[in-house]
Formats: sequence, structure tokens, C-alpha cells
Amino acid sequence: MSIEDKQPKPGDMVVLVGLPPGFLDDLPLEEQLGISEMVGKPIKFCGITSTSSWERAELEFSDRKRGMNHTLYVDPSYIRI
Repeated sequence: MSIEDKQPKPGDMVVLVGLPPGFLDDLPLEEQLGISEMVGKPIKFCGITSTSSWERAELEFSDRKRGMNHTLYVDPSYIRI
């Protein structure tokens, strides 16, 4: 089921199915590794922000291995319920 079929609610878990091209560019290596490891895994959905020209999903996770918290903003096509 895609994000277009059913809208998740804040706090729901979704699966990050990929990352946009260049998403990790210019991030420190530790952050790149932590974010890359979340692809294909459940991640907390916080909400959708949209304007007339774009839409983005806000996601959050804690990288306990590296002691970091992350907030990601991706096109909703990169997540699945």
C-alpha cells in the first residue's frame, strides 16, 4: 500500500523505502551511515507538509549506535505504510 492510498497518522510507523538522489551529500559520514541503515526499516512518521508546489513527509528516528537523533524530510513516495 502506498502513502497515496492511506494517510498515516503522526506517531505511526512507516517504512523508508529509499532516499532521494543526493540526499546524503554533504552530511558527515556518521549521519550518512545512520540514515542509510534506516532504508527498508520502520521509522516514525510525524506528518505531511504541503504547499501548492511540493509535499514532504517528516520522519524521526534515534540512532542509538551513534547517539544521534534524526529528523528527515522526504517526498512521500519514499515511504510505505
